[in-house]
Amino acid sequence: MKKLENKVAIITGAGSGIGKETALLFAKEGAKVVVTDINESHGNAVVDEIKNNGGEALFIKADSSNPEDHKKLVEETVKAFGKLDVAVNNAGIGGESNKVGDMSVEGWKKVIDINLSGVFYGVKYQAPEMVKNGSGSIINIASILGQVGFANSAGYVAAKHGVVGLTKSAAWEYATDKVRVNAVGPGFIYTGLVNEESMGKEALNYLETKHAFGRLGEAREVANLILFLASDDASFITGSYYPVDGGYLAV
Repeated sequence: MKKLENKVAIITGAGSGIGKETALLFAKEGAKVVVTDINESHGNAVVDEIKNNGGEALFIKADSSNPEDHKKLVEETVKAFGKLDVAVNNAGIGGESNKVGDMSVEGWKKVIDINLSGVFYGVKYQAPEMVKNGSGSIINIASILGQVGFANSAGYVAAKHGVVGLTKSAAWEYATDKVRVNAVGPGFIYTGLVNEESMGKEALNYLETKHAFGRLGEAREVANLILFLASDDASFITGSYYPVDGGYLAV
């Protein structure tokens, strides 16, 4: 039997990167997948790929920083598929790169709104719907920078630390309702934003040296961990933070 047979899942930021790989993997494992992203063309392309491979999926455009979009997302998911079993709060941005004293207030607010408040809005509307089912799994995508600092990224680091704290609190609140809430902390992963073309060879090589494996991760490697936490194989796991970081945090 497939790991997510007859499950319904929402994945935010699923138009590319980790979100896309997770959506494809979930569909392969039997889930009905609601792909959501701010980029409509990217999101629809993922849905098309899922359907072409025999899966079932639906695209709903949503802005992760908008609470009403999250509310609508859950409502439309239940309307289309009858329930909600799994949610992956993955949408995020890198944000402004500056020292704290030089960071704009607007830059700070933007990264907090998307990377932290966006996760809160997701859990706020997802968890009660799962309580109705009597079970569920929420996976919040944090970062290795939810555990350590990183120069010129105070907004991002603060948001990701917040995601870990939010996850732990929500896990306690919903454990007796059999809704599990966990966080995943990817290291630097090859995506559309992290590659030689966008960053330059020197910067990319530096990031590679920060990982014990001497390379960056692949989105599918993160998706495999998310799948485990979404599945019944992780039935006794909640309130946990799982790094998938090639040894970044081992020093």
